This record gives sequence, C-alpha cells and structure tokens, in this order.
Amino acid sequence: MALKHVLEIFDLLENPRIDIGALKKALARNGLNPREFESQRVRGKKGETQFIRIRIAGRKGRRKGRPAPTLGIIGCLGGVGARPHKIGLVSDADGAITALAAGLKIAEMRDRGDILDGDVIVTTHLSPRSPIIPHEPVPFMDAPVSMAEMNRHEVDAAMDAILSVDTTKGNRIINVRGFAVSPTVKDGYILKVSEDLLDIMQNVTGRRPVVFPITTQDITPYGNGVYHLNSIMQPATATHAPVVGVAITAEAAVPGCATGANHPLDIEMAVRFCVEVAKAYGRGECAFYDDLEFKRLLELYGPLERFKTLGNR
Repeated sequence: MALKHVLEIFDLLENPRIDIGALKKALARNGLNPREFESQRVRGKKGETQFIRIRIAGRKGRRKGRPAPTLGIIGCLGGVGARPHKIGLVSDADGAITALAAGLKIAEMRDRGDILDGDVIVTTHLSPRSPIIPHEPVPFMDAPVSMAEMNRHEVDAAMDAILSVDTTKGNRIINVRGFAVSPTVKDGYILKVSEDLLDIMQNVTGRRPVVFPITTQDITPYGNGVYHLNSIMQPATATHAPVVGVAITAEAAVPGCATGANHPLDIEMAVRFCVEVAKAYGRGECAFYDDLEFKRLLELYGPLERFKTLGNR
C-alpha cells in the first residue's frame, strides 16, 4: 500500500510556494540519505521550475559497483500548478506525484530492510506557476522550460530502462479510469508491449491490463510542428534506454489545467506498479523488450534514430 506516500506528496505539492526543504526532510524521515537528493532551480522563457533527482541505491546496484540494472522513474508534466489562472494542484501534477511517491515508498522500504536489488533514479520537476496552452480536445499545461531542457535534467545516462509517468487525460483514445501502459519505445522503434509489464499491471490492479496507442508523431521531439498525444514519450528522444509510458487516465477528456482532478487511488495504483516494476527489474525478472528481436529489426530495417531528432528542417 502506498496511499500514505501519495497523500504526503500531494500535501507538499499543493502549495503556491513549494518547500523543497520539506520534501527533502520527508524523504530523509523515510531513510533517504541527503546525498541521494538533488534539486536545481532553472529559469526558462516562460518562468522557472525546480528539478528534482533522487538516487536510491540498491543492494546489488551500480552505485555499489554491482551489476544489477538501474530503473528510472520520470514524472513528466508541464507544471503542478497554473497560478495565477488556476488555484491548487492541476491534473497535470499526477506524474510528479506518482514519481515522488514511488521514491518515498522505495526509500521507506529500504529503511525497513526491504532493499531492492537494483538502483532506482527518480526525476521530475515542480512548477506551481506554469502556463496554459491550447490543445485539442482540451487545453494542456505548458512548461516553463523547453522539452530539451527537461530531458537534460530528467533523463539520466545511468537509467537502463525508464518508466515515464504522465497525466494522459486530455484525449479521446484512452477511456478508462486508472492508468495504462504504452508499447516499449527504443531508438525510434515502437516495439511490442512487454508481457512482463502486463503481468505486473494486472497483479497490481486486479483487472485486465490496459495499453494505450502511440504513433510515430508521439515518439518525435516537441518542436517539429506535428501533433503529440502529450509529453509522455519525450524521454525516449533523449536516451538509448527502452522507455515505457505510464499514463494516468480518465474516462472523459479532462484538461491538464483542470483543478480538483487528481484521483489519489488511481495515482496509488500507478505508484504500486512502479514499485513492483523496480523490484522485478533489479532482479532481472522484468524485460522491457526482447534484445534479440530488436537486433533482428536493426538487421532488417536499419536504425531509426532519426525519429529522435527534429528531422529535415
């Protein structure tokens, strides 16, 4: 159960002046070493935000010179708030809440003696004053800094696989409450859905797994002038690691700038999913993709990394 972790993070972020010190103390109370927490304030053309990075060392992880792989959990979003236009947390905050609550839960587990094999790196950014932009079918939250800047701070070279968590309610193609996962994306290829992740998802939810569709447009960088479902797959444009989107979803199209639209129980399920993936991935029991099949695709069709660029401009 991770509900208390979700509620604690929710309370810390529902503030027009987010206290990074209070967040750091909350993580320290749950066993995080202060050296495992980093924050950096960055100003962009549309405002400023705080980037957060949490590194939780595993029992057999790389930080201890051991071979267990490292999982990255990225909370993708434009902002946690849209002040002064909106008061309170916006729907778009779900990704940040999920990532930070997962980090809080894993740190607490380690402190109690349930130590994961692999390292876990949690990253996100926190902006209580992000702009709102037009988008169909409902408005989106924009970010104070560019997507390229966000990837520089949130995508870590030490991540061997990435769960990219993002509110994905502003559409008409995912019509369920809860969360959904994407096919795996690696170096411009949209690969088959991971069976291991589907197994974990159905165990966590007690329901049949839900997979959301992605297109070639969604795995290209922002700024190329084509439609994107949202930013959930943007980390895949900045890494060679396999990336899977974890979308917090709704039955109706909900604007990213809507307030009162964060559902703690849905977020809690997504947190448990991330934690269970972290357990299994570090033990080598959860594959994001089939490496042999990926190499076969490269032999047959060649590299597709041009989709990670802005293309011919």
